[in-house]
Amino acid sequence: MRVFVTGATGFIGSAVVKDLILAGHQVLGLTRSHEKAAALAAAGAEVLHGSLEDLDSLKEGAARADGVIHLAFNHDFSRFVANCEDDRRVIKAIGSVLAGSDRPLIITSGTPIANTVPGQPAKEGNATVGSDVHPRAASEEEAASVAASGVNVSVVRLPQVHDPVKQGLITPLIEMYREKGVCAYVGDGLNRWPAAYVLDVARLYRLAIEKAEPNAKYHAVEEEGVPVRDIAQAIAGRLKLPVKSIGPEETQAYFGWLAMFAGHDMPASSEQTRRKLGWEPVGPSLIADLNQLRGFDS
Repeated sequence: MRVFVTGATGFIGSAVVKDLILAGHQVLGLTRSHEKAAALAAAGAEVLHGSLEDLDSLKEGAARADGVIHLAFNHDFSRFVANCEDDRRVIKAIGSVLAGSDRPLIITSGTPIANTVPGQPAKEGNATVGSDVHPRAASEEEAASVAASGVNVSVVRLPQVHDPVKQGLITPLIEMYREKGVCAYVGDGLNRWPAAYVLDVARLYRLAIEKAEPNAKYHAVEEEGVPVRDIAQAIAGRLKLPVKSIGPEETQAYFGWLAMFAGHDMPASSEQTRRKLGWEPVGPSLIADLNQLRGFDS
């Protein structure tokens, strides 16, 4: 299969590209950077120069492929809502090329939009919140729209994806802790964030596009929920900083844009995903990778 991958030079995308190629697939990877294009070519992929803003480049990539994995996303959370609406437009553009064919489109979302039963893990078949509640739901709303127009689309929902260098939302959290000089959590810190190792996540994307099941929902989750207090303590150990509990009324002032996640309980299950795809993650835990954080040794 020839797979068009957006975000092909990103943290997860670069791992997906390598996994696809090792499994015998051809990859057409999107990048705007000439420097990263060289690395993409060295990995064995064909390079397509373009960007999320250049919808024609996205349509070209989709037209030249047997399937599409859409991973690219602008992670500037100061404009999170706008970025999610941009993602809606990207999915619409790619879908317009694939409509009426069996060529699969895998789009990316987040597990929190399926946390609709308080205290229970998000499950693949849960009802989901709308984009008015969680902006990232815009991607799945558009996925449903293009599916209605005849696109074979499925969704991979991500948790905190990690290795010893990057860890999803935790990476900017670490910088926040360094700046403030204390590693804070909200209340008792027992609210949970799901997690998975990046190479396991890459394998899931490959299995999902190989299966190409219309309207499937997959959770790339290895650990259902890691308490935020444990995350703060692991980071504090690496940064040699104190740990502190703060009250809900302090959350916005301390965490800024991260306040929307900091005190929320967001566990997620991948039971259905594992059964459907035969996916069994084998990578290290989130805390193990946080204990190996690079660049913080004294």
